Amino acid sequence: MAERGQEGGEAKGSSKKLIIMIVAAVILLAAGGGVTFFLMKGDSAKTEKEAEHHEEPVHAEMLYFDMSNKPIVVDFPQGAAAKHGRITLSVLVEGAETIEVLKKNEPMIRNNLLMLVGAQDPASLNTREGKEMLSKAMLDDISAVVVKMAGKGRVKEIFFTSFVMQ
Repeated sequence: MAERGQEGGEAKGSSKKLIIMIVAAVILLAAGGGVTFFLMKGDSAKTEKEAEHHEEPVHAEMLYFDMSNKPIVVDFPQGAAAKHGRITLSVLVEGAETIEVLKKNEPMIRNNLLMLVGAQDPASLNTREGKEMLSKAMLDDISAVVVKMAGKGRVKEIFFTSFVMQ
C-alpha cells in the first residue's frame, strides 16, 4: 500500500506541475498578445497622424461661369480704329461657391468689365497680345471682386467666347 501512496503522490504532483505550466503558458500568451496589441495600436495611431500631415490637397471642382448671355458692349471714343466692341466670355473658377459669388455680384463685375474694355485702345485689341493683356486685366478685376465680396474663391482663367469690333 505504501507503494500506491507514493505513486498517487507523484501523479498528484505531476498533474499540479502540468496545471501550473498550462496556466503560465496562458498568462505568457495573454501578456504577449496584449503587448502586441498595444504596439500595433501605437503604429496605427502614428500612421494616422502621418496621414493627416501628408494628405494630398483636395482640389475643388473646376467650373465655368458663362457670361455669354449678356455680352459686354462698348462704344470706343470718336476717331478710334473701331467704333464699337462686343465681347462675350466664360470664367473658369474653382468650386460652386465661387460661381455663387459671381452670380450675386454680376452687376458689379459687368460694370467693372465695361469700364475696363471701354478704356482700351481698339488698335491694341486687334492683336493677340492686346487681347491677352485684356484677358489678364479682366481676370485680376474679377478675382478682386470675388475676394472683396466673399473673402474666398478662386478665379482661374478668362475665355473669350466672342470678340467683335467694328
